[in-house]
Order: sequence, then C-alpha cells, then structure tokens
Amino acid sequence: MLDAIVGFVVVLLVGAGILVMIGPRSLVQRLKSVPRFSGVPSLFEPRRPRELVAPTLNPKTQRVLVAAARLANWMRAHGHEDVARDIRNAAARIAGNEPAGLYALQTTLRRIRVVNITDSSSQERLKTLVSELRTAVQDRFEQLELLPFRRP
Repeated sequence: MLDAIVGFVVVLLVGAGILVMIGPRSLVQRLKSVPRFSGVPSLFEPRRPRELVAPTLNPKTQRVLVAAARLANWMRAHGHEDVARDIRNAAARIAGNEPAGLYALQTTLRRIRVVNITDSSSQERLKTLVSELRTAVQDRFEQLELLPFRRP
C-alpha cells in the first residue's frame, strides 16, 4: 500500500514539474488545440476520401498533351487505332516520366509519316495535326534541354 502511495506522489510530482516547464499560457493553448470528438457515432462513420490534387503541368507540356489528344482522336476516327493507342500511351507516360513520354511521342510521330490517307482534305488535316504536335514536342524538348535537333 505504501508503494502505491509513493508511486502516486511521484507521478503527481513529475506531472507538476512538466506543467511548470510548459508554462500556464502554452498549456491553455495546447488544451484548446486538442481535437474534440462530437460523439461516438462519428467514430463509425466512414471518412471522406481526401481529394488528390494533380500536380500542375508546365504550359508547354499541356500544349503537347492537347495536341496529342487531338491527333489521337483524329487517328482513331479514321481507322488507325494502333497509332492512336501509341499516342495515348506516350501522352500518359508524360505524367510519370516526362522525358520518356516525349521520346515515345517522337518515335510515334516517325511512324505517322508512313500513314497514307486517300482523301486530300484529310491528308492536309493530318499534316496540320502532326506538325502541331511535332512543334509542341520540339519546344518542350528544347525547354528541357533533352536533345539538340535540327529544324527541318
């Protein structure tokens, strides 16, 4: 019994010493900052998932992605699903590893040179979209200083 009383006194003295070291004003502030539970039901409610904020992209990278989406949609609409898929995959790579995605887009652009469209207006639209994407990719390459390359 004496051991319990001595233990209780020791705990009180240590607690009082900590309170003296903290100080009265900061103790009140810390007590106010302790979160209050509104009740037991709040413990059992599912938490709202935190909204993940996507990292902001460089404007030139956004320009590359927009141009890639336009070209991929056009290619898919004209029956070139494999090239459209490659463009989409390369554009998706940009989010995780931008240089690798840009290199993949450049490789896919080389494959598009082989695509032939019989309709002359469609061929012109394809050339316009490809040149837009090529210009955007080259601008981003230069900005990232990835490779030196020649202007055609």
